[in-house]
Amino acid sequence: MKKIAISLAGVAAAAAVGIAGWNYTVLQRPLDAVMAEDPRNAGLTARAHFASYAQPREVVFDLRTVDTDKAPVDVFRLFLQFAERLQGHRFDRVVLAHRGVAKFQIDGAYFQQLGREYSTQNPAYTMRTFPEHLFRPDGTQAFGQWSGGVLGVLKKQMEDFAEFHERWYLNDMIGGSEE
Repeated sequence: MKKIAISLAGVAAAAAVGIAGWNYTVLQRPLDAVMAEDPRNAGLTARAHFASYAQPREVVFDLRTVDTDKAPVDVFRLFLQFAERLQGHRFDRVVLAHRGVAKFQIDGAYFQQLGREYSTQNPAYTMRTFPEHLFRPDGTQAFGQWSGGVLGVLKKQMEDFAEFHERWYLNDMIGGSEE
């Protein structure tokens, strides 16, 4: 009986090491490379892993630290660079977390689109339209789409982009309340 328990513990340990290695190879190593390759990403740390570390259709992008000299566009750029690096992978959804707490999610196809468009799309357009693609962790729409005059729509979209960052990580950093 003792030999069986030891064997099972060895199998479980090997599985855990394999799962950790798989998460690192597919997600964390590309994220580490993105953080290291662009000096503007200094002061930002994030982790990436599959949901529950074993669900390959769902990625968690977990923002861990943001230095006080960093702006929301710096954080967003890191996320877009990560999307660009993983553009050849297909996921059902990508969760945006802060320090282990899921805050938002986006559709995996949209994540792939962000990656494909990163080097060619106008960044202001991507920033403006990103919030309308966000969902809360429960799957409900986080922000709506705006219509009306161009200047009014642009203003509301940029307000949504700022609010997205507040709710994702800024409120936690300044001790504010969450929605």
